[in-house]
Amino acid sequence: MKKQLAAAGNIENKIFFIRGKSVMVDRDLAALYGVTTGNLNLAVKRNIERFPKHYMFQLTKTEFDNLMLQNAISSWGGTRKLPYVFTEQGVAMLSSVLKSKRAIAINIQIIDTFIAMRQIVNSGRVDNRLEILERAVLSTDKRVDDILEVLNAMLETEDKKESKKIGFVP
Repeated sequence: MKKQLAAAGNIENKIFFIRGKSVMVDRDLAALYGVTTGNLNLAVKRNIERFPKHYMFQLTKTEFDNLMLQNAISSWGGTRKLPYVFTEQGVAMLSSVLKSKRAIAINIQIIDTFIAMRQIVNSGRVDNRLEILERAVLSTDKRVDDILEVLNAMLETEDKKESKKIGFVP
C-alpha cells in the first residue's frame, strides 16, 4: 500500500482515556477501516469470545456524554446505542476479525500510535511539558495581577481628582 492510509495525528486524536484505559470508539475505528460501525460491531459479536471485557466495553450514558462534551462532538446525535470502545489489545484482536488488507495496514498504524503515545508518557516528556505550561500560566497570572494593580491605582487617582464642569455655566 503505497499511499498512507491514515495520518498519525488523525489516529492520536481518536484515542481517549476512559476507565483508566486508552481506548478507541467503534465509530472511529470503523471509519479508519472503511466499514460501517454496524458491520464492525457485527464482526465482533460473531467472534465475541476474542473480546473479553478488558479488550472491549460499552460506554455508559455518562461516559458517552462526557466524551461528546470533551471533544465537542455534535454529529453523534443520532446514535441509538451507546458505542463500544476498544483497548489497544482489542484493536489488535480486530485484525483477526477484519481480514482485509486495509484493516491490517490500519491496525499496524493504530498499534504503532498506541505504542508511541505510551513511550511519550513513560519518557517524562509529558511531565516536562506540564511543568513548562504551569510556569507560563503562573507568569501570565503575575502579569495580569500587575496590570490590574496599575488600573486600580489609576481609577483611585481619578476618583480623588476634582472634575471640572464642562459646558455653559450661568
